[in-house]
Amino acid sequence: MSAAVVVVLILVALVLIVVVRSIRIVPQARAGVVERLGRYQSVRGAGLNILVPFIDRMRPLIDLREQVVSFPPQPVITEDNLVVNIDTVIYFQVTDPRSATYEIANYIQAIEQLTVTTLRNVVGGMDLEAALTSRDQINSQLRGVLDEATGKWGVRVNRVEIKAIDPPDSIKESMEQQMRADRNKRAAILTAEGVKQSAILTAEGEKQSAILTAQGQRESEILRAEGQAKAIATVFTAIHEGNPDPSLLAYQYLESLPKVASYGNTVIVVPSELTTAMQKITEGFNKSE
Repeated sequence: MSAAVVVVLILVALVLIVVVRSIRIVPQARAGVVERLGRYQSVRGAGLNILVPFIDRMRPLIDLREQVVSFPPQPVITEDNLVVNIDTVIYFQVTDPRSATYEIANYIQAIEQLTVTTLRNVVGGMDLEAALTSRDQINSQLRGVLDEATGKWGVRVNRVEIKAIDPPDSIKESMEQQMRADRNKRAAILTAEGVKQSAILTAEGEKQSAILTAQGQRESEILRAEGQAKAIATVFTAIHEGNPDPSLLAYQYLESLPKVASYGNTVIVVPSELTTAMQKITEGFNKSE
């Protein structure tokens, strides 16, 4: 009885082993390469897959999703003999599991080494300033070389990004000093421009003020002269319309003599017309008699 139980248990174990070796479940976005007696047989996709036990073998699953790999900083010598450390990030995706399995032993390591070599070739032909300002150009050249080389490996490189370009510390200090000097220069230029504009605006304001003042004085003098001319014209018209006799004019003339004489301090000015005025007054009195 015990021997039969042992046989049954052995059979059950064998069945379980066969079932385990026959059934493979592949997750979504994964792929498995199946080998039959050591030779490539097929690529199995996501879902339940039945294998021939002890004959078929499924290799480790391959991830078909886009993957991101960040490589450590790599020292690169520029054209002007400066060593810079460049960090790169690669975005790639396996498109052919069979080629990724049999065409290359380790495609991630191969991509890393190819990236380093291409970086040294591309950046080695640039000086430091060009390398710092030409990231898009470096990315494009890297992607072109990597995509061409990795195509036969069943890998597609979607993007290549340079994460950082670190020059030596001495170069960083020089660049910071240069940037600080440029900022100070721009600040001084802006200050000088502000002072210049302020002086120009002040001068323009003073000029406009002087022009307006002169115009005001001119208009005032013109109005004053016009008023005096009108007054003189009015007096002249009144005198001619009134037709005064010579004695009245001579009397008015004598009345104005004190005002005329008051313009001197110690010398009394006596106009030469005084004799004529006196004669006119005398004639006036003679006529009245």
